[in-house]
Amino acid sequence: MIAIRRKTTNWSTCCQLSKYKDASGKYNKKYLLNKDGFVFLAFGFTGKEADAWKWKYIDAFNRMERLVYEKNTAAYQIADQEERITRRAETDVIKEFVEYARVQGSTHADHYYSNYTRLAYKSVGITDKTTAAGSQLDDLALVEHLITHTLRTGMAAGHNYKDIYQDCKNRLEAMRYIQCTA
Repeated sequence: MIAIRRKTTNWSTCCQLSKYKDASGKYNKKYLLNKDGFVFLAFGFTGKEADAWKWKYIDAFNRMERLVYEKNTAAYQIADQEERITRRAETDVIKEFVEYARVQGSTHADHYYSNYTRLAYKSVGITDKTTAAGSQLDDLALVEHLITHTLRTGMAAGHNYKDIYQDCKNRLEAMRYIQCTA
């Protein structure tokens, strides 16, 4: 970083010295870069691997730019609102399912919120809802509705909580297969 500071007078606007505590409790230096500092640093790298990495960065930036634009559209706002409503319904049913599973002896019932969230995200190919495109939010709402329905019907039928979870996974896998072949 010192060598880079010597190359440009703008470095102080792009980089800030900070620190972090590692697993052993030791404090180490770290540099906080804004986008300009990152681009300046990364685009100074050379070689085949660096070129491939630069293209990945450019592609990621372009995807992010499209997402920022898309988030301002009415269609995205509607998809986001509908997904939020579906998610609320899903979490209400998961709350019931947590108690249902506890009664049946589950010792990890508190993990069901995150388990079902990961299952839903995986089904639509996202890792974080904030980076999802509008079409992915539509798919996410559909998946969350399917999970909600599967939990409700499984509990109403008196099925074992493990069987209900497996049924959710199977239904989502079947849905993913249908989407791939459609």
